[in-house]
Amino acid sequence: MKITKKRINDFLFLLGIVMVIIMIFTFDVDFRDLWGMILKAGYWMIPILTVWILIYFVNALAWREIIKHNLEPDEHVSLWRIFRLTISGYALNNTTPMGGLGGEPYRILELTKDTSKAHATSSVILYSMMHIYSHFWFWFTSIFLYIGLVLAGDHLPMDWGIGIALIFLALFCIAGFYFFSIGYRRGITVKIIGWIGKIPGLKNWSRNFLERHIDTLKNVDQQIAALQSQNSSAFYRSLILEYVARLMLGFEVMFMLILFGKDEGGGFSGYTLLFLHCILVEAITSWCANIIGFLPLQLGVQELGYAVSTQALGLTGEIGIFVSIIARVRQIVWGAIGIALIKVKHKGKYE
Repeated sequence: MKITKKRINDFLFLLGIVMVIIMIFTFDVDFRDLWGMILKAGYWMIPILTVWILIYFVNALAWREIIKHNLEPDEHVSLWRIFRLTISGYALNNTTPMGGLGGEPYRILELTKDTSKAHATSSVILYSMMHIYSHFWFWFTSIFLYIGLVLAGDHLPMDWGIGIALIFLALFCIAGFYFFSIGYRRGITVKIIGWIGKIPGLKNWSRNFLERHIDTLKNVDQQIAALQSQNSSAFYRSLILEYVARLMLGFEVMFMLILFGKDEGGGFSGYTLLFLHCILVEAITSWCANIIGFLPLQLGVQELGYAVSTQALGLTGEIGIFVSIIARVRQIVWGAIGIALIKVKHKGKYE
């Protein structure tokens, strides 16, 4: 049977549907408790769900900055198409057993309808790198946010254990910055295939793949290195947009905490402080999710992250469970939307 883009698209669509169904039936609470939490959220489910339209849109704007850098004069990819591929790509990342890797092959496959394979591949790899790179900046700046709030007299705990954890996180981020600086200067695809060859049983595959595709891979690496060296303004615009998207995640948790009367005294200053606390919740949670991101569906990782982060901020276990469950509901809803968008037909230049 010949493997075609349509068959791969259909396979990813069916796989996504199956995984969304699995996510529905793998909650840590029974359906009665789940329904009770959804009812408790009430109309707040609307802003909890819709804030992700803005987050995905900012993600799409960040990716567009990278795609524009890689397009030929006669090639065009609309913002709507980038927006759709952004949602579908993240839906596959969040639902497929590949544990965060399902969306990238899909995005490359779809972009090859509008641009060359090398340009499509480098655009997707560059955006994936930027997405992760922005996380490192999000975590790094959250360290100073935490320290700043403590020095300002906030009720956040600070002891030797937390201090050591913050130092470890800072060193982890600095190591990440170093790794990405090398990747952005020299490219990374050839190195990745080489690293794969060190896995037992994959040495021959890696060597054969490099022999057949070395020119294409080097071309991709050249395009990766060119973004920062030749178009630094696009690089930093994309980074800033991705960082802003990370900050916007705080609104989701903020809406949930308001349900429990957590307004830090109310008013502009109270809600601002609450939002800053929610940024810290997301920073801790996203760090857990990305560190153990290889797990299928990231089952339990998100819940662990919310449990740790809410407890660290002095919130009750009930709030931690509620936040994690409603976040999982949101993930399922947007996962279903993203999987459905896979079937939206598109006629590209190279079809």
